[in-house]
Amino acid sequence: MVIVKKTYKDQVVDHVYQLLLTNELNPGDQLKETLLAEQMGISRAPIREAMKELIMNGLVDYRPQVGNFIPVFSPKQIIDSYTTRGVLEGYAVMNTCDQFSAEETEKLESLVAQMEKSAIKKNHKMVIDTGGEFHDLLISKCDNVQLLEYTDRLSLKLHILFFKYWGKLYSPAEIGRRHQEIVESIKSKDLNLIEQVVRQHYVETGSKIAAQ
Repeated sequence: MVIVKKTYKDQVVDHVYQLLLTNELNPGDQLKETLLAEQMGISRAPIREAMKELIMNGLVDYRPQVGNFIPVFSPKQIIDSYTTRGVLEGYAVMNTCDQFSAEETEKLESLVAQMEKSAIKKNHKMVIDTGGEFHDLLISKCDNVQLLEYTDRLSLKLHILFFKYWGKLYSPAEIGRRHQEIVESIKSKDLNLIEQVVRQHYVETGSKIAAQ
């Protein structure tokens, strides 16, 4: 087992992410470096490093002479973010579908079942965590470093948006069905179908969230 030691900067990113998931931070709120440093008992240097990463990932807006704020996403920004992730992931899966072993396909199906069960129990965090594992496995065969960097940047933003709205978007059965459709497309080895199913998976969710 590989033990990854998180830096202070990584811990700050995780801390802000959790504050967003628990609605302790909301769109429009200001993120004060001094307050975060006090809360976490660390210096402001790693806070500033974390802010740069959060800004790059679209989770924080920097306003010159004013400070850092949690962004308020417009409907177009939401749709664009989901569409972009769908295009990137669809391309990645389409180009690597022949590399998935039977065991990995079974793992994907197991994750689908876990997501549906967690949704039935209204365990929002487990739905998000399991969904993240599902989509991470989908792109795990891809060796395009830039594509992986861009999908990673979008992941936290999409997780937060989905966490806030999924209960209004899909029933547990629909969550299971939509992810199983991706697995079935991979089994088919139909490249056009895979790309279409994965891309539409994201476009549909982005459109639904933007309409809230």
